[in-house]
Amino acid sequence: MGRKRILCVEDNDSNMRLVSRIVEGEKHEFLGATDGLTALALVRREQPDLILLDINIPGLNGLDLARRLKTDAGLASIPVIATTANVLLGDRERCLEAGCDEYLPKPLDIRELQSILRSYLGHPAKT
Repeated sequence: MGRKRILCVEDNDSNMRLVSRIVEGEKHEFLGATDGLTALALVRREQPDLILLDINIPGLNGLDLARRLKTDAGLASIPVIATTANVLLGDRERCLEAGCDEYLPKPLDIRELQSILRSYLGHPAKT
């Protein structure tokens, strides 16, 4: 099975730390970016196995980033999980319409995040 690489695009420090603990707890490799353009460059270079994408990030916002990833043939197959504090009516639809595969409201539910990681990546490798 092996370790998978998870890119977390998040401009909030405490959310980034929380996600990194969960990802590493699941025995995966954690990559982080704090804005959309950095994230785009990182995705192209590192080809992560999954992207956790905050929608409200500086520069290129999360929805625009998701659209770019999903229209790039080399990157379109990478699952993109939107994480956002925008939980108003229509926000989930906007995220999915932009190409996100899943939508996780904030504050993040640790169990829900673990469950999404497992469903997309399989169970952690036994060490």
